[in-house]
Order: sequence, then C-alpha cells, then structure tokens
Amino acid sequence: MQVETTFPLQLDSLHDFRLTLGDRSVVVKGRIAHSRISDVDQDIITYRTGIEFIEPSERVAAAIQVFVDELARNKQKTEK
Repeated sequence: MQVETTFPLQLDSLHDFRLTLGDRSVVVKGRIAHSRISDVDQDIITYRTGIEFIEPSERVAAAIQVFVDELARNKQKTEK
C-alpha cells in the first residue's frame, strides 16, 4: 500500500491500519518499507510512504483482493 502524509513515518516501524474497502472495513498490520518527500509547498512537506502488509489473515487478504479487483474492473470500464 502507498500513502501520502504530512509527517514522516519511521522506516521498519509497525502500525495497525484500518482500511475501508467499499462497504467493508479491515485492520491490517503494516511495516514501513520506504518513505520519501514527494512534495514541498511553502511550509507543507508531503511524504509518500510504502507499506508492506505483515501476515494478513486469509479473510483480510481476500477482502483486499476483492476490492483491488473491483477497482481494476471499474477502471477498465471508464477507459472504454
């Protein structure tokens, strides 16, 4: 997963993330895999951070996969 924040996240730190996937909500543990400054606008710094999910349960992994597949289908429809 990739997120943008206005604050840095420490590399290799672990966090619990609540993801809203359409009408579902799941909690997954993630490790901060990489982070970089993506934008500087006056006094605001934006960080783009990559998060690696850590051993998601089968139920959570399935919910994420269904959501991603649905996004891909919707994108294909709009591109046609």
